[in-house]
Amino acid sequence: MSFKTKFQLSFMMFLEFFIWGGWFVTLGTFLGNNLNATGGEIAQAFSTQSWGAIIAPFIIGLIADRYFNAERILGVLHLVGAFLMYQMYQADEFALFYPYILGYMILYMPTLALVNSISFSQMKDPAKEFSPIRVFGTIGWIVAGLVISYIFIWDSPESIQAGMLKNTFLMVGIASAVLGLFSFTLPKTPPSVNKDEKVSVADMLGLDALKLLKDRNFLVFFISSILICIPLAFYYQNANPFLSEIGMENPTGKMTIGQASEVLFMLLLPYFFTKFGFKKTIIAGMLAWTARYLLFAYGDAGSLTFMLLLGIALHGICYDFFFVSGQIYTDSKAGEKYKSAAQGLITLATYGVGMLIGFWIAGQITDNYLISENSHDWASIWRFPAIFAFAVAIIFALLFKNEKIEYKE
Repeated sequence: MSFKTKFQLSFMMFLEFFIWGGWFVTLGTFLGNNLNATGGEIAQAFSTQSWGAIIAPFIIGLIADRYFNAERILGVLHLVGAFLMYQMYQADEFALFYPYILGYMILYMPTLALVNSISFSQMKDPAKEFSPIRVFGTIGWIVAGLVISYIFIWDSPESIQAGMLKNTFLMVGIASAVLGLFSFTLPKTPPSVNKDEKVSVADMLGLDALKLLKDRNFLVFFISSILICIPLAFYYQNANPFLSEIGMENPTGKMTIGQASEVLFMLLLPYFFTKFGFKKTIIAGMLAWTARYLLFAYGDAGSLTFMLLLGIALHGICYDFFFVSGQIYTDSKAGEKYKSAAQGLITLATYGVGMLIGFWIAGQITDNYLISENSHDWASIWRFPAIFAFAVAIIFALLFKNEKIEYKE
């Protein structure tokens, strides 16, 4: 791969995740403080990610894989996304805001598959070449958080009250327009499927991989994956509003510690996977969710700030040990024939179904523990996902029979 292509793909990944991290992290804080949204309404807004994940396979399967070059579709989706971001920036009530965020996420979620397709089409050995490109996505997410907290200081108590967080949508809208235009300069990635070839709903949603559920171990893993996404949704939806409400300084910037730890544990994962095996690695990932939420429940923004920072830093174990290990396990069980179908099915089950349920439950529980306007009983809120994640870990440990899975990059 030439230096020019490496730069193009790296810059594409950087902007793709700068765009997501530049508004999604502070969304709950913005909605609660500036649009006076309830926990249920905030859950609706976050659930658009799940609807996007459910609809994305249709956009990819019916359009991207058959009729148009991937880089052109990426360009169009981000240019329309820039327009929708500007509309979100201007919205002054939740009823106006919601249709735009729903439309945006239906367009954004397919781009996650498109940037991977564009990258893979330029690689001779994706196992070795993809990670150094993909890491720029994580760097993009981190930079977005640091810019919000330390350059523009939009997440300080005074800025939040002044409504400055709405500027995140403007910043991301500009980045989306830049990526939209830049996409047309990316290496050409023609359709991978003949447009006359018939494609079924089962193909697009990975339903062919349902055959794998006859394997008891894979069924246990599949159900556990859906269930663990319920506590996961609490983090995405509530972490930033929680840290902002209890008075932590630069909460969005400090949350990027989670992405930095994700990179670190991605590098350590092969060691843990090889030494301890799949079952113990994935249980460690589940128990890390319990530990994180207990740290959030009993930490504070004063002398116990270290507990909150440790809870954020556990993101690497929480995410990599469960989701990345799960992808490797799914690949090994599916084999070549069902590999992409199985990954599609797991994505649909987790980011689609699991998190849709999780966001709804998180919204209900957050509203239930509202003390007064913008004041919550956070210890009670965080105890629920802590207990839930622990229960999932116990069920998985009891029902999943140990099997040897080789680590594959």
